[in-house]
Amino acid sequence: MSLAFSRSLRYLTRMTDQSFDELVQKLAEAVPGGLASMRDDLRQNFRSVLQAGLGRLDLVTREEFEVQEAVLARTREKLEALEQRLAEYEEKM
Repeated sequence: MSLAFSRSLRYLTRMTDQSFDELVQKLAEAVPGGLASMRDDLRQNFRSVLQAGLGRLDLVTREEFEVQEAVLARTREKLEALEQRLAEYEEKM
């Protein structure tokens, strides 16, 4: 699972299978000592709840995000070129 969230967070938040497993592990380790015997069951429940929650979010894959980022970059370049041409045209007038 490779998800991107937003441009401002893209380098901070990349959910991979490994980071997902680490999050599940940290949640399981946070269980109080008295419930240690239930830790494996809780780990599975954490995994299911997190997967269901992420599935309901409006997220895109890393690849989809990068494609849209490239499209936006090209659009910005075209806009800047048009603004430059307009400024030159206005100078001539």
